[in-house]
Amino acid sequence: MKGLWLGSVLGLVLSGSALTSQGPTQTTEATDIHELERLETVWNVAHERGDADALDALWADDLEVAVPHMPLMTKASALSFARSGRMKFLSYQTSEVRVRVYGNAAIVSGRLQRTRSMNGREISDDWRFTKVYVREAHKWRVVSFHASEAA
Repeated sequence: MKGLWLGSVLGLVLSGSALTSQGPTQTTEATDIHELERLETVWNVAHERGDADALDALWADDLEVAVPHMPLMTKASALSFARSGRMKFLSYQTSEVRVRVYGNAAIVSGRLQRTRSMNGREISDDWRFTKVYVREAHKWRVVSFHASEAA
């Protein structure tokens, strides 16, 4: 009987420690999600303001950008385009944003509705997007941005 009681207590202690060990992981994931949501705001505001330096800080060196009606861009070509002033965003809004964290990688997806001025024309886009973030030196960086026309 004493062995059964000891086994039950040990089982409760171990299951309690298992639950406790999940707490920091969940807290870390919640912290990561909060930080990634903040970086999404940084991304949007940087586009609206034409802040290429903020984008430079957010983008990984091996960034790849694939969007409709544009050639595939690297970080260098995307920054060059952003700094050229050829396109100005009048609005840049995301919605239906979903953040998923997988250790040192994260996927952010959602809907992007933006209006831009280019070559004297106003153009509106309605896209679905996916961003891949990787944590490098304790900072999240975008390594891939892909967008396609929303259905």
